[in-house]
Amino acid sequence: MNMEFRRKLFAPQDIINMYPASKEVLEKKKQNDKEIQDVFLGNSDKFLLVIGPCSADREDAVLDYISRLRIVQEKVKDKIVIIPRIYTNKPRTTGAGYKGMLHQADPNASPDLIRGVMAIRRLHIRALEETGFSGADEMLYPENHRYLADVLSYVAVGARSVENQQHRLTASGVDIPVGMKNPTSGDLNVMLNSIRAAQSSHVFGYGGWEVESKGNPMAHAVLRGSVDKNGQSISNYHFEDLCKLADLYAQSGLQNPAVIIDTNHSNSNKKYLEQIRIAKEILHSTRHSNDIAKLVKGLMIESYIEDGNQHVDGGCYGKSITDACLGWEKTERLIYDIADLR
Repeated sequence: MNMEFRRKLFAPQDIINMYPASKEVLEKKKQNDKEIQDVFLGNSDKFLLVIGPCSADREDAVLDYISRLRIVQEKVKDKIVIIPRIYTNKPRTTGAGYKGMLHQADPNASPDLIRGVMAIRRLHIRALEETGFSGADEMLYPENHRYLADVLSYVAVGARSVENQQHRLTASGVDIPVGMKNPTSGDLNVMLNSIRAAQSSHVFGYGGWEVESKGNPMAHAVLRGSVDKNGQSISNYHFEDLCKLADLYAQSGLQNPAVIIDTNHSNSNKKYLEQIRIAKEILHSTRHSNDIAKLVKGLMIESYIEDGNQHVDGGCYGKSITDACLGWEKTERLIYDIADLR
């Protein structure tokens, strides 16, 4: 093999033992899970917001941001359930350079996966302990889900991973909602096939074991727009797009039809300020169709403390080092506006 085996990583249980979740933390996480899962199972009409930085780049700024979300959550709790994005595996789109907190606990330091797995576990635990939020993370590497499985309340499978068999099978064994994004091609049938796989039972290899999954009835769609052969972004959040998805779901026989709509990425053409307009257009669509209102369970929004983004060594606290995000003032106003429109 054309690689050097540098050192053996800690097993997931070793990291869990280093950073255990207390009984109080796990009870709060259980309460969060119930509130979120009730939305996907049709027992609650609250609106979900999976919201936060494109990539969780530093512990202090992420916890600062989430603490601000907690204050807002208390004011909109009758209508909205906030799930902070704590995306610790999130790399730059090209895969070159910064690869997320898992690889670089310090964005300016060299990759160190042992420090990384400790850092991502510690961040999620602190979020629960200090704010009561159990977050969302992206399942970029299915094997790494075990480091965080007991403290997450939502998982996303990205556009470049949704066709991968290991991601689909792992999603089928997860006991929290898993959002399956449409692929970058925009093919909705690929996305629905991934949901079908995730909702089904499977026997497969995982973590050195032969395992049997039970199927995840809360696996659902995430619309994030697409890219054509010329590299141009094509959005898929409009009324007609949602009607099409509702029809495809009706024909599919899938359990608990649901979609979370990503307001950034190809839906905004990465023009982060467009997220405000897009969010309001989606809410307008839900008021004009009962089918769409039932299908759309929430939004995914990229937001941080400061507007925009910067280079890794930019030095601006709370400003994204990957995709550009809405700053805090615009975020707070948008959440209140969404609550008013619900």
